[in-house]
Amino acid sequence: MGHGGNVIDELVTDHREVEEIFGKIEGLPPGHKDRKVYADQATIELVRHSVAEEAYLYPAVREHVREGNALADKELEDHAKAEQIMKDLEGCDAGDAEFDRLIGALMSEIREHIADEEQNLFPLLRASCSTDALDQLGDKVRQAKKTAPTRPHPAAPDKPPANKLLAPGAGMVDRLRDALSGRGKLG
Repeated sequence: MGHGGNVIDELVTDHREVEEIFGKIEGLPPGHKDRKVYADQATIELVRHSVAEEAYLYPAVREHVREGNALADKELEDHAKAEQIMKDLEGCDAGDAEFDRLIGALMSEIREHIADEEQNLFPLLRASCSTDALDQLGDKVRQAKKTAPTRPHPAAPDKPPANKLLAPGAGMVDRLRDALSGRGKLG
């Protein structure tokens, strides 16, 4: 994840990548071990994406979009729900009955969130920000994703400045744990 372009193009590309991972999960039979690997990949990408949105996108929405505080608060609520599902999913194996329920809930929650952002939030942001501001936000989001955590941390702050201070440290620890465990890697 780190594609170039303005913030909207960057985040829409992230959305397509996550949807592709969801398709791989749906294409495997229940209980198949690779469903867990893909679920871990989706979680890694979703957490990085969410942290970047919380650090830069939602503050920009609050600043530039009419009714931006309410919109940003709703998006943060969506993130909190998804993050709790991902945290619960972390403790499940692909063969657990709870895994199927949780992955289904996560895909549903994320698909609704994506549709809402792409149909409502992004057009409002595009209409209220300059091209230059959207490009700068894209750069900030890409930078944030490089150091963001890769595991859900539901108790972590989701609003600046605390989220910007804590995310890089948690991200470093998460990436080290992922490297040591092979989390999110096939075979």
